[in-house]
Amino acid sequence: MWTISINSAINDGQNAHYDESCSSTLASTFSNGAKDPNTGVATTDLYGKCTTTHSGTSAAAPEAAGVFALALEANNNLTWRDMQHLTVLTSKRNSLFDVKGRFHWTMNGVGLEFNHLFGFGVLDAGAMVALAKSWKTVPPRFHCEAGVMNETWQIPSNKPLIMKIETNACLGLNTEVRYLEHVQAVITLNASRRGDLELFLTSPMGTRSMILSTRQNDDDSRDGFTKWPFMTTHTWGEYPQGTWLLEAKFNSTTLQTGFIKEWSLMLHGTKEPPYTELSVLDPHSKLAIVKKAHESKVNM
Repeated sequence: MWTISINSAINDGQNAHYDESCSSTLASTFSNGAKDPNTGVATTDLYGKCTTTHSGTSAAAPEAAGVFALALEANNNLTWRDMQHLTVLTSKRNSLFDVKGRFHWTMNGVGLEFNHLFGFGVLDAGAMVALAKSWKTVPPRFHCEAGVMNETWQIPSNKPLIMKIETNACLGLNTEVRYLEHVQAVITLNASRRGDLELFLTSPMGTRSMILSTRQNDDDSRDGFTKWPFMTTHTWGEYPQGTWLLEAKFNSTTLQTGFIKEWSLMLHGTKEPPYTELSVLDPHSKLAIVKKAHESKVNM
């Protein structure tokens, strides 16, 4: 939660072959994914030279750091949470796409588009700096322990196991969360082959996040996961009250079995609307879309 997870895309917008898909990813930058030297990233090199072959997430992450530095130069009062909000609100979908067609762009419950590979889109330095100049620090952040299930549930080999937690998001307590930032499902489980297991978390507003994907080389059959915090940012800005669904299923051609022994839900976000003090200059911006959704909720 305290870091900004960045993925990369190559120059035509598709994902690179080395990319990791993850529900914690906030945004992406451009790097290369081919042997063509013309698709590399130009930068300084050793011995006072330059290179045009810088590549990988080794290029993507520093590019993001440079964009964040520009935003901080424009407004040195920005907190680590402000930077995450700015990232979500100013990143662009552009032409980013999954070349294998596995992960598509989806809209969450307050109108924010996200992708399991690219997060909320590619960083836009100009848009981030412009918004940073007028940014007002977001309200205090609270952590709500929204529910826990201690029963042991068997994961069938041929169909999903679906469990639910009903929550009021700590309503009336000093840890109440009404507007989400990060969500964690803390899970203890084991499986006959851990790498064949997929986990999905669905919010009360219907946003479905893949919080664990299959992993070809993960042959574990002993350790499983113990109180492992699986995180998603896909529900950013949503309202957390209601029913959360955890879905566990095997994606395998052979029979597998497993058990979920415990899972709990942690909600992280604000009690107050985060963008109340911000002026909307573009009615089609993400800020305008989310702010309107929050205002509609307040007036209900």
